[in-house]
Amino acid sequence: MSHCVSFGKDKVMFLTEADLKGPSSIVLPEPEEPRGLMLPNGDINWGCPCLGNAAIGPCSVEFRESLSCFHKSEADPKGSDCLGQFREMNDCMARFPALYKQDKDTDATLKSLEENNISSNKPSEREEPSSQTKEETKTASLEK
Repeated sequence: MSHCVSFGKDKVMFLTEADLKGPSSIVLPEPEEPRGLMLPNGDINWGCPCLGNAAIGPCSVEFRESLSCFHKSEADPKGSDCLGQFREMNDCMARFPALYKQDKDTDATLKSLEENNISSNKPSEREEPSSQTKEETKTASLEK
């Protein structure tokens, strides 16, 4: 006859040979296909281990906004309309260097992308309105 003994948080079950000879009543779930960054419906798989700790932690909101923007971007080049979100994510990650390793080329790459994005705009779009400060104009051009 089988019986159970509890040891604090643990429970030990003692079974007889007769208990083990019967068929198992455990039903195992069907194995799922391994999933990568993209789910079959086209959404981002935020639980993918390929994202490392970027999707969780102190900068997760900024990371998710940046990646979502890039994923949905239809601009040419892809993601050029997401520079504001990328800058916010990069700034946040810079505040937590112990959690997020800084790539030395990140700032140079971002600056180059910003310059290319600004130079590809029409001249009339680049002119500063007199009522805006340079910082507001820079933020507005990043959000375009």
